[in-house]
Amino acid sequence: MASNTALQRSMMGAVLWALASIASAGTISGQGDALEAAQRAYYNARYDDAAALTLEPCLTAGDIGACELRTAALLFQIKRALGDQVDKEKAWKQCVPCREWGVAFEAALTRGQTLARARLTAHPDDQATRFLLGKLDLNFVWLYLGTLGRKTGWSEYWEARKTLDEVLKRDPTHVRARVARGWIDYIVDTRMPRGTRWLLGGGNKKRGLLAIRQAAEADADFFTRVEARFALWDMQVREKDFPAAVVTARTLVTDFPENQELNRFLATHDSR
Repeated sequence: MASNTALQRSMMGAVLWALASIASAGTISGQGDALEAAQRAYYNARYDDAAALTLEPCLTAGDIGACELRTAALLFQIKRALGDQVDKEKAWKQCVPCREWGVAFEAALTRGQTLARARLTAHPDDQATRFLLGKLDLNFVWLYLGTLGRKTGWSEYWEARKTLDEVLKRDPTHVRARVARGWIDYIVDTRMPRGTRWLLGGGNKKRGLLAIRQAAEADADFFTRVEARFALWDMQVREKDFPAAVVTARTLVTDFPENQELNRFLATHDSR
């Protein structure tokens, strides 16, 4: 009897884990459709809609991918609201909705990190989850160290860097990991003082640009390819390579005509 009870508990645990994995993959109750709608909203620069659409999948259903997308959407909401003000702390204090968005960001980040670390403890070879953990960490770094200018996030930075390197070591063709790692190389080399670059493990602008360019041309699913192309466009603009950026923006705006950032850029730089 005791043996049967133990077996039943073991089987129940396996079933529960399987159901949790299916839910996280977005295959229960149309969750995949909701995540796709959130991705379309995000790339149309409707960050408020993307954040709203990922609320339930992240916090209730436990979809790690939805948590990653939600933190990214909230990050860009805050970044857009703060604008280019030099005094970032003053801008933060004057931005009333930013505080609510910051709380929401922390909740989604904590939820996603907790789920990812628990899953990796049970399944150390789950590279999809490993990537999402690294991307969640990077979203934290981009918000606090980048957008808000606060000297925090060093542990998240190193976890992200090591995690992405591990994913690429096992799968050098992982497009999203190549994009995220390319951003690290580019930002560390172009935005950080020389001494800080050394502390951050070094960067390489040329390598970052090459990684993003190759990722944008890689054979991948639609949204993975879109993420890479938006990264390429962003870098081309940063490098003031406007002719190339116009070509990339034309491709992107075909699929995301509501994106006003793309439209404004093309209105300014596209003579056609």
